[in-house]
Amino acid sequence: MTIHWLTDTAGSSARLYREGASAWEPPAEPGRTPTAVAVLPGDSTVRRYAKVAHDVVRWSEFPVGGGHFAALQAPLLLAEDIREFFMALSPRSMNSATTGTASSG
Repeated sequence: MTIHWLTDTAGSSARLYREGASAWEPPAEPGRTPTAVAVLPGDSTVRRYAKVAHDVVRWSEFPVGGGHFAALQAPLLLAEDIREFFMALSPRSMNSATTGTASSG
């Protein structure tokens, strides 16, 4: 962001990422929690990482905004997408995700 360059704090703000980079390895297998991903234009690199680490059950690409601040750039679209994601999750799918077994109900 511009504020980092103007205040000469870009290096110190990126320090955490540099120091932790060696621990950024994908998990051996994706998590079992149902996950939704919302992507704005300009944030296309997230797909390859999301599918490796998570059980992506909903993928939404918004046609507006840009970058990775969806809550600021497309708040109404994001809120509706989150609402739809949770409404689509049934108690059965939540149970199987948390216990690792499918319900027979």
